[in-house]
Amino acid sequence: MAWVALPGALLCVLRFGLGTPDSEGFPPPALRHCPYKCVCAANLLSCAGLGLQDVPATVPSAAEDLDLSHNALRRLRPGWLAPLARLRALHLSHNELDALGRGIFSNASRLRLLDLSANALRALGRHDLDGLEALETLLLFNNRLAHLDAHAFHGLRALGRLYLGYNKLSSFSFKHLHGLGTTHLRTLDLSSNQLGLVAIPELAALPAFLKNGLYLHNNPLPCDCRLYHLLQRWHQRGLRAVRDFAREYTCLAFKVPASGVRFFEHSRIFENCSAAPAVGLEQPEEQLHAQVGGSLRLYCNTSAPAVSITWVSPQHELLLAPGSHDGSIAVLADGSLAIRTVQQQHAGIFVCLATGPHLHHNQTLEYNVSVHFPHPEPEAFNTGFTTLLGCAVGLVLVLLYLFAPPCRGCCPCCCRRQLCRGRRWPRAPSPLQELSAQSSVLSTTPPDAPSRKASVHKHVVFLEPSRRGLNGRVQLAVAEDFDLCNLSALPLKAGPGSASSTGSEGLVMT
Repeated sequence: MAWVALPGALLCVLRFGLGTPDSEGFPPPALRHCPYKCVCAANLLSCAGLGLQDVPATVPSAAEDLDLSHNALRRLRPGWLAPLARLRALHLSHNELDALGRGIFSNASRLRLLDLSANALRALGRHDLDGLEALETLLLFNNRLAHLDAHAFHGLRALGRLYLGYNKLSSFSFKHLHGLGTTHLRTLDLSSNQLGLVAIPELAALPAFLKNGLYLHNNPLPCDCRLYHLLQRWHQRGLRAVRDFAREYTCLAFKVPASGVRFFEHSRIFENCSAAPAVGLEQPEEQLHAQVGGSLRLYCNTSAPAVSITWVSPQHELLLAPGSHDGSIAVLADGSLAIRTVQQQHAGIFVCLATGPHLHHNQTLEYNVSVHFPHPEPEAFNTGFTTLLGCAVGLVLVLLYLFAPPCRGCCPCCCRRQLCRGRRWPRAPSPLQELSAQSSVLSTTPPDAPSRKASVHKHVVFLEPSRRGLNGRVQLAVAEDFDLCNLSALPLKAGPGSASSTGSEGLVMT
């Protein structure tokens, strides 16, 4: 029996001492074929900066991210991606690629990111990018591209970001976008090229979410009035591509490279531009208002029946049936958009994309939704309470008027009345008063004579003027006994010699 147990013990030692093929002693199957000098980690394969002139012959089939940047690659052979069925990201930047060709990406149906920047590509043919149906990001900046085929991007149905900056493009078709669809496209970088001819109506017809990501700065654009008003409106609307690079939008004033001026800083060049030709250039969005907590329904009213209708939310989310990811927006069977409970996140521009055989071209409709908080309802007017309050206030005022004595400082009129009531004199003048008034009137002594003095015990209002200054006017003579509250009973005397003139000149108090 011992000779039977010995082989089993040796087998256990080998199994647990050396390890199984799945243990740490053996690399995973995906890493067994890692190319020389490359770095293989899980699903990542990096062969960057090795000076490679050709793609490695054997690559791990489980790689999902392949980095071949900063090498000396000049050509890519057709079908070279066949072993990489899981590939999602391919980095080929900073190489010496000057052309692509048919069938190079025919086995890259899962590829999401393709980086071809910083190469020597001069043109893109119609079939150079075939097989990239799932591609979402394409980087082609910093090449020598001078020509794009009219259908160079026709197979890129899911492309959302296209970077073509720092090339030599002198024209670009904004009507067909060289085969691109606007359903998913959010970023189109055409900056730092040689674009001098721009179809302004085609530019204005782009949907709002694409205008927000359309970069045209650092191009020799023409100083056209319509283009100026169009970019000015984009700048006022706060579109990101124009707002963030406003100082880099230039145009050529005299078709000379040295005559470049900034659109938004040298407005004197556009002083003679009339805004009338640009009024109907860009169709304004429809303004809609909604309250928080309410409902909203949007219809894509096209000029002809549409086969396909797609919506884009203000957050640039593509809305397809049944609706948004959070469930707050629903896309109905008739193509309309319904929001059952409006929130602040629903404020912004909704874009409807309609396609169909009866439409001359794809139509886009924009709806600018403004969301407001509901105004609080005013409280009901309580007439019973206000009536009771008014009666109480009125009763208090009546009691104060009847029983509260007026203060001396607050009611001078009342004090003046009491003074008048306490000091009253007989209305009819006494003989002594008559004599005193007559003597005052008939006195020949002028009032400024030193012998003439007013008695300190008399209430003299006016003293007699000189005869030459009297001029026949009525002279008021007042004795010490008169009523201050009844001034109409004051005795009036006429000066001698002009009694007839008093009626014509009226009463004059001197």
